Amino acid sequence: MRKVKEWAYKNLKGDSIIWLIILLLSIFSVLVVYSATGSLAYKYVGGNTEYYLLKHGALVFLSLFAMWVVHKIDYRYYTKISKLLLWVSVFLLVITWFFGANINEASRWLTIPIINQAFQTSDLAKLALIVTLASMLSKRQQNIQDFQRAIIPMLFWIGLICGLIAMTNISSAVMLFSTCMVVLFIGRVPLKFIGILLIIGGFAGMIAFKFGQRGGTAISRVETFFGDDIPYQAQQGYAAIATGGLFGKGPGQSDQRNFLPSAYSDFIYAIIIEEYGLVGGIIVIFLYLGLLYRGMKATTHSETAYGGLLVSGLVFYIIFQAMINIGVTLGLGPITGVTLPLVSMGGTSQLFFGIAIGMILSVTQSEFSSFSRGAKGNQLKNIESIK
Repeated sequence: MRKVKEWAYKNLKGDSIIWLIILLLSIFSVLVVYSATGSLAYKYVGGNTEYYLLKHGALVFLSLFAMWVVHKIDYRYYTKISKLLLWVSVFLLVITWFFGANINEASRWLTIPIINQAFQTSDLAKLALIVTLASMLSKRQQNIQDFQRAIIPMLFWIGLICGLIAMTNISSAVMLFSTCMVVLFIGRVPLKFIGILLIIGGFAGMIAFKFGQRGGTAISRVETFFGDDIPYQAQQGYAAIATGGLFGKGPGQSDQRNFLPSAYSDFIYAIIIEEYGLVGGIIVIFLYLGLLYRGMKATTHSETAYGGLLVSGLVFYIIFQAMINIGVTLGLGPITGVTLPLVSMGGTSQLFFGIAIGMILSVTQSEFSSFSRGAKGNQLKNIESIK
């Protein structure tokens, strides 16, 4: 045990609480996905449930490895490549819109050659936009009131990236746009300028509803939510929640996994409550709230404006998506197809969440290093005073 602690202290830098939260969410992810993919395995791989266990476990391990690699890199480096990533994202989003794999009437994926893995290009675009926005805001703090020089470049990138994502995925575009609003507010952008962006976002949203691939589906889901009929997917999700009780049926004992569509992705929180009960559902919520708290603490203690804005943007995006997924599962909003971050079975999204957490840990590592330098400085001062 002592050797494990020594290894962790040497290799896992940054906020130890965030490391613990991610480890617990990863364990939840592997256990629940393994249980929820039983019917999927029976349908597609002849009942071999270990197939999805190994596949998802490999993705979780890969995301944790990416997190570890990224957290070892100084977060200031990412501002140097953020603009390049944005331009690459624009290119990939356009290619995906016109030529991507069409699944559920939406072209969101490109297939990576050789490994034959679907890649959701919006995941890269979201990360690139948040990193770039944090960088641009930190450099414009002295002239933040200058609308033409400071604000318009940021509005351009927010409008372009969110608009392109909205053409194929309205819910993700809305979450990203909301995250940008929070980052702008934290970055001391005047409310009148944020109001202008909200108006622009409203017009862009109407265009996406009119000409985007999922506009009709989004309107239909909203109408269904406010109507009298409950969709089949929601019915099965409610049944899973209702039968979970306080402590649940136990790991792997879900009944609704055989009837609930997307039990391993969009509605995985329902399976968590069914198998682990209300207690398990609350624990998952508190893990996300703990991540939010530690992220906000890192924001306030960051030694640079860029670090604080970067953490706030990444944390709020993860929390927004988590709360929307949980809210939809509990019947508090229309079905959106949004997954539960770091828990749901996913492809490259799991990897990009790992990269995002790695960036957050990189900022907290810098924060702790600064604290350590300050503590050593105080010790030297005390020694000098004694002399």
